[in-house]
Amino acid sequence: MRITVFGAAGNVGSRVVTEALSRGHEVTAVVRDSARFPQLHEQARAEVGDASNPEDVARLSAGQDLVIGATRPAPGSEGDLVKATEGLLAGLAGTGVRLLVVGGAGSLILPGTDGTTVIDGPDFPAGWRGIALACNAQLAACRAETEVDWAYLSPSALLEPGTRTGTYRLGTDELLVDADGNSAISMEDLAVVLLDEAEQPRHHRTRFTAGY
Repeated sequence: MRITVFGAAGNVGSRVVTEALSRGHEVTAVVRDSARFPQLHEQARAEVGDASNPEDVARLSAGQDLVIGATRPAPGSEGDLVKATEGLLAGLAGTGVRLLVVGGAGSLILPGTDGTTVIDGPDFPAGWRGIALACNAQLAACRAETEVDWAYLSPSALLEPGTRTGTYRLGTDELLVDADGNSAISMEDLAVVLLDEAEQPRHHRTRFTAGY
């Protein structure tokens, strides 16, 4: 497959690039500043582009099979996440190129509740509220789109660098927790989830989640 990754130098994006290349796919790694080229995988084709710019998105997705949006804004610029998602959707509209979006867990439903979401739970960290609200708006932007074949991946509550196990569970709108009540997945395994979905699409114009 020919895959374009926006946010390719980020924590998740860089792991997505590595996972895709390890499977033999052709990867175009997109960053907003060429100064980040040295951080990109040497086997990827490095390009400069802005996910919030539909023209950049259309240019860098031309002839591709899939675009993965893995951008994450700096603290204080959370609104940029929605702009990036809207740019990806606008740039891909009418092209037939599929979009996978790396989102957030805040809108997932807490297990055992009457529909309380993670962001509204009693233990949700106040410092994460800004990015969680941005992720909720990001998901809303996807759900409002009718032309693009998108899928939105909400990770588990704890997403950190770790080990690639290749093992995970999938869900839909409820937060996945283990027997001890923990919700987690490594960034490496989130990349596995994304590439598995890329190779064998199961989710179309919907949100799904993954965890251990």
